[in-house]
Amino acid sequence: MQTSIVIIPTYNERENVEKIIRQVLSYDALFSILIIDDNSPDGTAAIVEGLLSEFPNRIFIEKRPGKLGLGTAYIHGFKWALAKGFTYIFEMDCDFSHNPDDLERLLKPLQTGNYQLSIGSRYCKGGKVKNWPWDRILLSYFASIYVRLILWVGIKDTTAGFMCYHKDVLSTIDFDKIHFKGYAFQICMKYATKKNGFKVIEVPITFIDRQFGESKMSTGIFKEAVIGVWKMRKMKFK
Repeated sequence: MQTSIVIIPTYNERENVEKIIRQVLSYDALFSILIIDDNSPDGTAAIVEGLLSEFPNRIFIEKRPGKLGLGTAYIHGFKWALAKGFTYIFEMDCDFSHNPDDLERLLKPLQTGNYQLSIGSRYCKGGKVKNWPWDRILLSYFASIYVRLILWVGIKDTTAGFMCYHKDVLSTIDFDKIHFKGYAFQICMKYATKKNGFKVIEVPITFIDRQFGESKMSTGIFKEAVIGVWKMRKMKFK
């Protein structure tokens, strides 16, 4: 049985979805893919469904009725992956800002048994960002500093969205207590992992801004994160 699954939420990713699927499934290490599509009006789900027969039992799709937020998409995927018995569960964007070549680099630290969460990090030693405007880079970088100062989480890239979890982490966290949707969700999951005593490692990656499609980022996502970190300090995650 394949033990690793890559969860990729999608909304209007028709330019990227087939390319990302084919690249992830091209590696010697056997990864499966779960697409969580939020009723993309551009036909993203139909493209995925057209590939199911070509890659039987390696691509899966869960379709939701509308755009419900990144955090709820990942929680949906986590529950699905745990129910199916996967051991290593990845988060990855569809737009190639996360390089699929780094999947194996994120997986290896968990396979040693020394870590239970690996983070594809832009801001640890060796990490880089390409094609982002300077104001976006500075906002993201200082947001991570802000989070570290409040939560004392000890992670340099607190808003990263390219990660690999061991199933034990996700089996421990009470998802019903996590209601964040954007960057705050990513922060909260890392914080919950640390609070529950699991070991975390940051693996340097080069983050490249998307070439096709539109960013899903909004002012509301930033506001949620700024306020949300204070709420997290009072939360219990088991």
